Amino acid sequence: MSDQDDEYVYDEATGEWRPASELAAERAAANAVLDAAGNTLADGDSVTLIKDLKVKGAGQTLKQGTVIKSIRLTDNPEEIDCRHESIKGLVLRTEFVRKR
Repeated sequence: MSDQDDEYVYDEATGEWRPASELAAERAAANAVLDAAGNTLADGDSVTLIKDLKVKGAGQTLKQGTVIKSIRLTDNPEEIDCRHESIKGLVLRTEFVRKR
């Protein structure tokens, strides 16, 4: 598809008319959920903890290197929803995990 066939949209931030596909790609990249190493996370990914974390309300600590399987993304790009065999309804900050 050439630029002539693409729909153009006015970008208020730059004050220019730009291809809609280009703007959509930039918005998707800006909303991407990233782990501590900068890798993009998606639903169903497995992650590894990069430091020991005390779990509030559970009275236990998850150790560095613990693998968490089948994460789910939340509305907040800095948090992921996940399960651990001993803790249900666990929410982790993305700054403490690394994609496997």
